[in-house]
Amino acid sequence: MKKAFPKQFLWGAATAANQVEGGYRAGGKGLSVADCARSHFDEDLRDYARQNEVTQQDIEAAVRTTDESRYPKRRGSRFYEHFREDIALMAGMGLKVYRMSIAWSRIFPHADDEQPNEEGLRFYDAVFDELHRYGIEPLVTISHYEPPLKLALSYDGWYSREAVGLFARYVETICKRYKNKVRYWLTFNEIDSMQRHPYTTGALLRERFAGKDFNEVIWQAMHHQFVASALATKICHEQNPQALVGCMLTKLTYYPYSCRPEDVLQAQQEMRKMYACGDTQVFGAYPPYLQKQWEREGVRIRMEPGDEELMRRYPVDFVSFSYYTSSCCARDPRGLEHAPGNTVTAVKNPYLTASDWGWQTDPIGLRISLTELYDRYRKPLFVVENGLGAKDVLEEGKVHDDYRIEYYREHFKAMRDAICEDGVDLMGYTAWSCLDLVSESTKQMSKRYGFIYVDADDYGNGSYARYPKDSYDWYREVIRTDGAEL
Repeated sequence: MKKAFPKQFLWGAATAANQVEGGYRAGGKGLSVADCARSHFDEDLRDYARQNEVTQQDIEAAVRTTDESRYPKRRGSRFYEHFREDIALMAGMGLKVYRMSIAWSRIFPHADDEQPNEEGLRFYDAVFDELHRYGIEPLVTISHYEPPLKLALSYDGWYSREAVGLFARYVETICKRYKNKVRYWLTFNEIDSMQRHPYTTGALLRERFAGKDFNEVIWQAMHHQFVASALATKICHEQNPQALVGCMLTKLTYYPYSCRPEDVLQAQQEMRKMYACGDTQVFGAYPPYLQKQWEREGVRIRMEPGDEELMRRYPVDFVSFSYYTSSCCARDPRGLEHAPGNTVTAVKNPYLTASDWGWQTDPIGLRISLTELYDRYRKPLFVVENGLGAKDVLEEGKVHDDYRIEYYREHFKAMRDAICEDGVDLMGYTAWSCLDLVSESTKQMSKRYGFIYVDADDYGNGSYARYPKDSYDWYREVIRTDGAEL
């Protein structure tokens, strides 16, 4: 029997507001934590801890500065100005779904404003209307790495219980406004990532928690996000009973470096760091192994009456995730070579090739990930981030990116095998990304992910003109034939 993707499969591409929109002061938008994250191009870009380390002094300097060149998230790809052109290009590629995010600080500029910013709401009305004009379904991430800056400075970020209420009001505002325009929602992007970059995900400034166990601070903030995710699911369903709400996880796939039982156990424990967040949002309760971990580490979570009941009653409808690479684990990693990945650095797999930035390419790992997740959760899955960051070259208006086509071809085959051979229920796929944008891991524009080239460098120089790459035409054919091109 011929393998094929389902006819209803949602082929698409993805972006995030803080990486693509720009217009950071336009239309009444307030500052977000992303607007104050400075680039560190002169340092080791594989040092993700340094890339995501922000202090209150850094924020004060960011607010004062008139030099925007080192704050690439403030520019993005200028989607705020080009969204009609960009959506027309998406339609030309045949996209059925576009994963995007709403910038919280464009709707509530300071998080605690008495009224939402109508100009910000109208902007997303225009974006959704334009998408629907071309028959493209929006898949909206409610919070994608950009809490309003005031949440960090006045509320201690998501550590504060007040963040839950502020977020719920934001969710109610957008779900009510867009209930007839958006059916698919994601609550928090890579909710597990707060363990790796707490400022970006949770608006947490380490120095504000002197004398506290910062590990406990992170877990308390994550508890508040789990409660807020359940609230968001409840609100979305109340506004539109046909809406589907998903969680979003970083799929960090680990293999044991050897068949030594100690390495196998280490890989299992590393995987649980991600699974803990999926288990909580799918099953509506903290898994026993996470509760045991808290006991060992002395972590005490403050819960309000009703928190656990809310989480239990409003689990997510589907599970979405990012997948870029896989890594290895060893109980004793000393002397082993390491390689960077999606905001992590781990033991290098000697059997895999790597991208220009050292991320190892493993399409079979995507099939393994899909099968593991579906076996565990038995809920529909959605791959919402997957792609190749590369040093593309624009010559006479063309980018010949055969390497990207090969990357996607092999990953698409892995998805097809997961569906046709492993029985995985896969709703859709949104490639990262439809157009070049500011990389989250390195803050570079030159780490290019798009099917569409954007003429801008790491410091914001360039015309910002758009040029479809060879992969643009190839992906259009994949979508047109539902993968028969493979």
